[in-house]
Amino acid sequence: MSRGGGRVRIIAGRLRGSRIDLPDRPGLRPTPDRVRETLFNWLAPYVEGVRALDLFAGSGALGIEALSRGAAEVEFVESERTLVDALRATLTRLKQSAVVHGLVASQFLQSARAPYALLFLDPPFAENLWSTTAERLEQGGFLADGAMVYVETPRDLHPVLPANWRLHRELLAGEVRASLYRRAVPVG
Repeated sequence: MSRGGGRVRIIAGRLRGSRIDLPDRPGLRPTPDRVRETLFNWLAPYVEGVRALDLFAGSGALGIEALSRGAAEVEFVESERTLVDALRATLTRLKQSAVVHGLVASQFLQSARAPYALLFLDPPFAENLWSTTAERLEQGGFLADGAMVYVETPRDLHPVLPANWRLHRELLAGEVRASLYRRAVPVG
């Protein structure tokens, strides 16, 4: 499915109404406005001043929405060169300072980094990367204690996620399951 070649708008915050132009790329499916609005209503008490990671960024809509709503820092990871260029152009146009890593997520996750308090995990649906990526995030120390992790999957998919990721909220919208987890401190 491709929803590329159009645009999405930032829903709220200081960048409210700003557009993100979408390159026409196969498989690009920005999180729908309704889902983003609900997600960020859930995240309202948690987003201000956090360090966030938009893994498999695509259009960057989730990370840019986090910046708009007060995240202190957002890093974006995207492997598709066209999307990387478009995301950098959007951030420049919106006068946002953020790092965009033009890497495959698995390459990015090979280097240790300071933990993130907010993470967006929305890989290409056809690649089935949820479980392996979640385990790598958990084992690699990429998540702060109490981190909020957004996971977007096809409606009927229930990936195996780390046992200490506790479901906080969930929404079914069309063909999408939007789930927000809170990372509990692992025992042992």
